[in-house]
Amino acid sequence: MKSNLSNLYVSQSSQAIDYTPIASMGGKSNYPIRSSRRSHADRLEENLKRAWEQAEEQQEALGAVSVSSRHGVYLEIKGQAGYDLITKSLENTAQKVRICNIKNENDSEEQNVVSSTVFVPENQRDFFIKKLNKYKETENKEEVIGTIESINLAMVDALWMSDKNELPNEIPKWCEVWLMYDMKEDVDTIIDEFFQICDERNVQHKNQRIVFPERIVLGVSANKQRLSELQWLSSRIAEFRIMVTPTGFFDQLSELDQRDFVKDLVERLDVSAQSNTSVCLLDTGVNNGHDLLSPLLTDENMHAVDPAKGVYDIADHGTRMAGIASYFTLEDKLENTNPIVINHFLESVKLFDRSDDNQRELYGYVTESAISLAEIQNPETNRAICMAVTAPTNTLKGDGRPSSWSGAIDTIISGANEIEVTDIKRKLMFISAGNTSVPEIIESGDVKTAVTNHAIEDPAQAWNAITVGAYTGKYQIPEELSGAFQPVVKPGCFSPFTSSSLTWSIKWPVKPDIVLEGGNLAYDKNSNFYSELPELQLLTTSKDAVTGKSFDTVSMTSSATAQAAWMGANIQHHYPELWPETIRALIIHSAEWTDAMKNACFENNPPKRMDYRNLLRTCGYGVPNLSKALWSVSNRVNLIIEDVIQPFYKKDSGSITSKEMHIHNIPWPDDVLLSLEDKNVKMRVTLSYFIEPGPGEVGWKDKYRYPSCGLQFDVNNSTEDQDNFLKRINKAMRDDEEDKGDVKNDSSRWVIGLSNRNVGSVHSDIWEGTASELSQSNQIAVYPITGWWKLRTNLKKYNSKIRYSLVVSIEAPETEVDLYSVIKNKIESKINVGNRTIVSTEVTYRK
Repeated sequence: MKSNLSNLYVSQSSQAIDYTPIASMGGKSNYPIRSSRRSHADRLEENLKRAWEQAEEQQEALGAVSVSSRHGVYLEIKGQAGYDLITKSLENTAQKVRICNIKNENDSEEQNVVSSTVFVPENQRDFFIKKLNKYKETENKEEVIGTIESINLAMVDALWMSDKNELPNEIPKWCEVWLMYDMKEDVDTIIDEFFQICDERNVQHKNQRIVFPERIVLGVSANKQRLSELQWLSSRIAEFRIMVTPTGFFDQLSELDQRDFVKDLVERLDVSAQSNTSVCLLDTGVNNGHDLLSPLLTDENMHAVDPAKGVYDIADHGTRMAGIASYFTLEDKLENTNPIVINHFLESVKLFDRSDDNQRELYGYVTESAISLAEIQNPETNRAICMAVTAPTNTLKGDGRPSSWSGAIDTIISGANEIEVTDIKRKLMFISAGNTSVPEIIESGDVKTAVTNHAIEDPAQAWNAITVGAYTGKYQIPEELSGAFQPVVKPGCFSPFTSSSLTWSIKWPVKPDIVLEGGNLAYDKNSNFYSELPELQLLTTSKDAVTGKSFDTVSMTSSATAQAAWMGANIQHHYPELWPETIRALIIHSAEWTDAMKNACFENNPPKRMDYRNLLRTCGYGVPNLSKALWSVSNRVNLIIEDVIQPFYKKDSGSITSKEMHIHNIPWPDDVLLSLEDKNVKMRVTLSYFIEPGPGEVGWKDKYRYPSCGLQFDVNNSTEDQDNFLKRINKAMRDDEEDKGDVKNDSSRWVIGLSNRNVGSVHSDIWEGTASELSQSNQIAVYPITGWWKLRTNLKKYNSKIRYSLVVSIEAPETEVDLYSVIKNKIESKINVGNRTIVSTEVTYRK
């Protein structure tokens, strides 16, 4: 049978339907009971009075005339330990009373305490007094007051959102300052005013910025005293954080000098001179004088964020990354004698070098600047951006919360800051998950515990990026060492160097997204010694080729990320018209777990949802398969849908509500499936879209959700017609409250499950059942869930639209069945679906 068939593209397949979400029951309120509303309010009123008095004393100590010189105070409002705090009622944006941040911390008895820092303007001094009076005088009014345990003047500690141990006491450190602003205000003016305060207090600051909705991130070098002075002199501070330092990865590895192999490979290279696809390395620079790199990386495509540092690699990382990004597996290319066709080129932007190992920067700003350099040089290029530069998570407990760096990356990828809405350039970006170290493995006692405890590093928590972890197929120990050493993990298992998101809250995205080769570790049990043997790593290009050293080795999540970028560039070359959202979907859709991964992560037989959670948050969706991403075959077909949906709109009454959902009728080959009867088949669905971020430590609930909006998918059950399907998921389709459809969602057929897949901005799951059942499960719904586009009405994004990509595949047993031809013919016959028409062809494929 014919193989390597182009994927099928389905256009104009959606039917837009008015949408009203089904309200969830929600959990029970966990609020403290106050025995006397009046005495409780009186106590808080005393707190409030004392806070304003202390503010005036502090302001006078700084030489200011009165508190009004800053135009208000910062209050720290705490809930009772073990209970919730109603934070959404603590602010009133019309009156300029603003929540700066929200914290969840444990007290001495390990009970959770919710606190919020709120800025209250001088002219709203009675804002909380009014709430206290209403609470005292009227039942069921201002219930927020009952959830407040104390009100105090907020000091620097209340605004410090990084680990407490990172707060600079005496010696200044580079810190992030997050400023609040109204979207109507001029950003440059706000920054100038803040820098003027810094100059007056001799606080060093960087000429760098990251701009988010209602937040500006700047960098200052200050100790606790100077941060306190900035707090007292500025009314815009929402939070302070430590500025990150990327980890070092500059190991000296073994020398493998094989110049004859290089010469042979160069003679077999066929590099496309007209390529419009690149792998863009954001790293430590590249030495492109290497014979294996110079055909792919010209001097014109070498850049540096700081030109004074030069474009070349002295740190011994970027050149090793370039070898993998060029050849994927260099060993294979050297060992065979076939021509090597390369359809992409390289771009290199130097972010930093060895001398910057302890330098703290606003790396979101640095990353944006780096990508801009490549885009200015080649504005029309489709690029797979590759960044294996991360920092150990400095947020509390490494729980997956956004940072300024990850938020900036989500902005870059989504194009959220681009002014021309009609010409937004979205991006495909791969980021390494970060590495578990040998000392961590030794301390933990085993690899699984170490990987579990090492959280995905900053900025790899970015929702829109493809975060790459590591697995390994490497296990062969050199014969002379085989008596002493053995590989730490079995081939096919996750690499001992990878990291996971198992310590994160389950509301944050699944990370890593995928895993690729990251090498193995050798262990000598007699001496209790671990070794990073070159044979257990990947062969790559050396930065020292001019001195005779052509080869080096590379491993960990760095090598895996370079492989992923190579894969992304290959898909972009073959399908140049596809969106970055679609390329991401295809890569994740093609990924599969190995048996070794399942054996390492599953604790139950058969596996439960928690087992799949452990697997997902350690290995992502598995190892991607380039062939499955690029091509369909007769009995396995990929359908690609790219569409745009408007999640919300503003009603005539002024309220913001959900607008629409999409129904896609999938052209399954019904007759063929029915002929297979009870044979098992698989359907996989992957939904991918880019969110616009709304970072800031404000709880990420209520109106301060991080994503602009979310999307989810559902599929009708085999016994469920469209009418009942729509009633089950869409309240707008019900005639009354009791009309909920006749069939419940059969979630047992899905491998990953709703709770595991419905996080982040890419959702993938596998349906397993009989062919006859799948023939009737042919409707896929895509519907919105809430986000700040809907809830932060002052930003006026409620009428915005969002693109999404849907990849749907069907796979039958390896028989002589031809699914592909039937589906293709069915599509091309322009099947009418309601008032819409499916118009589809094979995806444009470039050899």
